[in-house]
Amino acid sequence: MTCTATTIPTRDGACPAWLLTPAAEGRWPGVIFYADAGGIRPAMVEMAQMLADMGYAVLLPDPYYRYGAYGPLVPREVFAGDVGAILGPLMATTGNDKAAQDCEAFLAFMEGHDAVAQGPLGAVGFCMGGGMAISAAATHTDRFAAVASFHGGNLATDAPTSPHRIAGQLKAELYLAAADQDGSYPPEMAERFEQALAEGGVHYRAETYAGAAHGWMVTDFPVYDPAGAARGWSALRALFEQKLRA
Repeated sequence: MTCTATTIPTRDGACPAWLLTPAAEGRWPGVIFYADAGGIRPAMVEMAQMLADMGYAVLLPDPYYRYGAYGPLVPREVFAGDVGAILGPLMATTGNDKAAQDCEAFLAFMEGHDAVAQGPLGAVGFCMGGGMAISAAATHTDRFAAVASFHGGNLATDAPTSPHRIAGQLKAELYLAAADQDGSYPPEMAERFEQALAEGGVHYRAETYAGAAHGWMVTDFPVYDPAGAARGWSALRALFEQKLRA
């Protein structure tokens, strides 16, 4: 495996990021990996490396670079304490609109890196990162061929930056994986989000994972589900192989 730390200049400052690639030398289809609300920590790097080992150059940017130094956070400790007090100040510095804005800098970085193959990119996000991945791909429509959201929350709200407001612009194929025990993405929200996709003519596949809770894909979450995670990785592999290696 190869994990290279870097810093990417954005409109709002310097964003720490990591580029993970397979062990072998070469040029690989590029993917931007959007972390969950726990930010950058060993579990996110490990998950990004799992994707890289499938044959991709994976960029893992820090969603909280505007905040400054933090963590690394330990989800079990966060959930045992005052979650809002711990994560609120961090989350207030970012959002779907900022992720879409930052994406222009990430794309420029990927374009200029000799480990990244020419061609369409992919995006994947987990929890908070799900909406970010969708928003980035819906804003930079000509650059992404595939996007996936795993237990993404608040995808269709009344907020002006709600992903459903621009999701219909997606040209990328979308894989939408939801938990059936997730208060941040209830059935009525799923219906609202999918309606926006349908109205935009977006090619997508939505699946609800029975018995899963918000965060089931993330290895250091208390609700991590190995069987559900294996299913999710399999779906992601199939999507990216079809859309990024054609």
